Amino acid sequence: MAFLNLPGHRLHYCIDGDTRGDQGKPWLMFCNSLGTDLHMWDRQIPELSRHFRILRYDRRGHGMSSTTPAPYALSDLGGDAVALLDALNIEQVHFCGLSIGGLTGQWLGIHVGKRLGKIALCATAAKIGTTESWGARMAVVRENGLATLAAATAERWFTPYFHAATPATVATILDTFVATSAEGYIGCCAALGQADLREDLQRIVNPVLAVSGDDDPVCPPSDLEDIANNVQHGRHMSLRGRHIVNIESACAFNAALLEFYR
Repeated sequence: MAFLNLPGHRLHYCIDGDTRGDQGKPWLMFCNSLGTDLHMWDRQIPELSRHFRILRYDRRGHGMSSTTPAPYALSDLGGDAVALLDALNIEQVHFCGLSIGGLTGQWLGIHVGKRLGKIALCATAAKIGTTESWGARMAVVRENGLATLAAATAERWFTPYFHAATPATVATILDTFVATSAEGYIGCCAALGQADLREDLQRIVNPVLAVSGDDDPVCPPSDLEDIANNVQHGRHMSLRGRHIVNIESACAFNAALLEFYR
């Protein structure tokens, strides 16, 4: 386990594919979705770590990272990613983020684009939901905790077919969701409620691959098409699945990333 101590909190991270003789491989950074931890990328690691040094981390309030008091801003989450790159002396990294991780990637592309190579933005949008919808979500979590959202979350995240075919995988993801710090979850909901990057997408000059789940009720394919059409160099593709498309269509997802980054 590795941790980066920052003023007021610490980030848990891990590096894969960084063994002796691998120093020439490019870096690839993964940024997870709301209510998950760095293990949501486990299905990407065996294939992609053959070609990249992979950096993944738990955002503040998630996994083994510490929780700071809510609310958070998207700039806080983007700043954590930059601080991690700085601490590890990584000058430039390819990036892949999903949902709020994709919003973090958009923020990084807008504000510190030179630190990134190519950017994969997955199951995300330049504006996810509304201030009111996230406010309602925060109220439910404050009152009842995250367990009350587990069933609805499973429905949004995975198709019935995938749920029935791989119940243990879905159960593991939901266990992580329920174990997430309520304060950290609320803090990120606040960031989502305020984040609106629609007017800034044209500032992203990095090559962008926008990946949607074809049955995603949270960020449908049209949201990813909008991103691809509004950045300077964007392309959209859709894969089978709902919101956590990197797990539901892992093989196709890995192949798409490998083709894009290489």
